[in-house]
Amino acid sequence: MGVDIKVEGLTKSFGRQVIWEDVSLTLPKGEISVLLGPSGTGKSVFLKHLVGLLRPDRGHVWIGDKDVPNVSERDLYEVRKMFGVLFQDGALFGSMNIFDNVAFPLREHTKKNESDIKRIVMEKLELTGLVGAEDKLPGEISGGMRKRAGLARALVLDPEILLFDEPDSGLDPVRTAYLNQLIVDLNAQIEATMLIVTHDINTARTVPDNVGLLYRRHLAMFGPREMLLSSQEPVVRQFLNAQRQGPIGMAEEKDAAELEAEKDQGELPPLPPIPPQIEPSNGEKRRTQREAGAWLRENNVEPPPGSFVGEGSYANSAATAAPPATTETAQQREGGSVRVMERDREPAKKTTSRTAAKKTTAKRTPAHKKTDE
Repeated sequence: MGVDIKVEGLTKSFGRQVIWEDVSLTLPKGEISVLLGPSGTGKSVFLKHLVGLLRPDRGHVWIGDKDVPNVSERDLYEVRKMFGVLFQDGALFGSMNIFDNVAFPLREHTKKNESDIKRIVMEKLELTGLVGAEDKLPGEISGGMRKRAGLARALVLDPEILLFDEPDSGLDPVRTAYLNQLIVDLNAQIEATMLIVTHDINTARTVPDNVGLLYRRHLAMFGPREMLLSSQEPVVRQFLNAQRQGPIGMAEEKDAAELEAEKDQGELPPLPPIPPQIEPSNGEKRRTQREAGAWLRENNVEPPPGSFVGEGSYANSAATAAPPATTETAQQREGGSVRVMERDREPAKKTTSRTAAKKTTAKRTPAHKKTDE
């Protein structure tokens, strides 16, 4: 069973370069969350703070009753045992076969005998679809298999928290789809708290329970998947729908003239339908999975047309998504929180929803097998 991760006022800079400041959110225990953001916004840096590889300038990261930036080295060592991390490239030892790569954490951090180690390793290899490849070197298997080997290694200590740093990088869409299904199946089975850093919009739209977006050195928004997929906030709408129109430019931020020119081009295209969330392969819902449309009903927000087709009262809805109010309605949700950054946002005009994303003032609302070789 996973644990809550509570981040409070986290600020980090390298020299004069501010990476982000005053980041606060709660990753609910046992749920899948995704962290998005334009390149260079510090997503991987954020992961390193959670596991204590980097220390913030200010702020706290609470794992249970331990504040990661302020614990002793001995306590930090124990906290890290709660984590499993899948790195971008798998980070496998090239001179070790797959079995020894997966067994490495057990040999380093436990006193288990080789018989127990073999049993655990083969169990994780079976879980990730790698039985039969245990004697191969990383250079002898495909990129998708290396990702799964890295995931098997992340699982051998039965972590309560799993971090995925761009697990889809270097994978084709089919392998990415298989990996997404594997992540969902794992969450259903072990109920670990999971955080995925990714640029893959399809992953962000279909896999997680919660989504967060880093932008302009702040957390633009964090909350349930349906909240962000129905949001009219310009930067959230632009990024999650992969649109050119909006405040994000090639250099992350657009200037006023470019934004004004886009405004003259007319209305933004309508929001695409909210897709169904991926369910476990066995057809049973995960314990933490919310009913389709639940957040929208609780907040009286109509989804984009065509959302949740065949999934209940919102099926084939012809209504358009309602613009959010200037402040979010407080919603009680067990075991989670929503944080919305609305820094001095101008009221939305009826003629356009594309206003420049400005720095906003923080407001909180309580919230809320196998890959082919």
